[in-house]
Amino acid sequence: MLPILYSFRRCPYAMRARWALLEAGLLVQWREIALKAKPSEMLAVSPKGTVPVLVLPDGSVIEESLAVMHWALDQADPRELRNAGDASALIEQNDGAFKHHLDRFKYTDRYPGTNKEEQRAAGLAILQNWNQRIADQGWLLGERCSLADAALWPFVRQWRIADPEGFDNNSLEALRHWDCGGETPPLPRRCRGSSQGSSPVSPGPQGRLAGRPGQRQLPHLHPGNELGAGGLHPLLLARAGAGDL
Repeated sequence: MLPILYSFRRCPYAMRARWALLEAGLLVQWREIALKAKPSEMLAVSPKGTVPVLVLPDGSVIEESLAVMHWALDQADPRELRNAGDASALIEQNDGAFKHHLDRFKYTDRYPGTNKEEQRAAGLAILQNWNQRIADQGWLLGERCSLADAALWPFVRQWRIADPEGFDNNSLEALRHWDCGGETPPLPRRCRGSSQGSSPVSPGPQGRLAGRPGQRQLPHLHPGNELGAGGLHPLLLARAGAGDL
């Protein structure tokens, strides 16, 4: 029996969980959810109703993205990401201050009294700090990919989508290169999801070898759901839509 992963393709927390599962080369039953119609089986094991949720074969439930990442890397950490430096401070900054500014910049109407430009300036200041780190040493914590790179990239991606002008016109060249990847990108496009081949319904059990981010991998076809809807397995999509960059 394989672990079950409940996920939503555009959620940054789910993205970094999928990244770690890919990095570790693990088999999972992948279940895409619709946020407006969350499956009852997911809510039964995780009433909080957010993704990712990983249900292990013994019935244990992992409900936080970082915990999923650590569990996956406990199974296999082929590039020793957690030995590449202490990622805790950067992850805390990302999940705290940066996510705070991202939400208030991207969804200003949800936060009465918020000044959008102030939130934009604060978020860009954090990005400029991360950009300088990458410019100086190649990655966030040094000369190789670390847990920090894996945990932060989906949130940087969200900012770039929400503020392409600010992102591309604020001397973030190193971050742009990091975001677009290289020979060993922290942002494998198949983790991002795509506007093509993803179904908003829970497609049911689908075990697939996740693979390594540095490996070239052909997209797998999943067998579809009980309604017969098939397509590219979103966990293994080889490329994102143009709007997902």
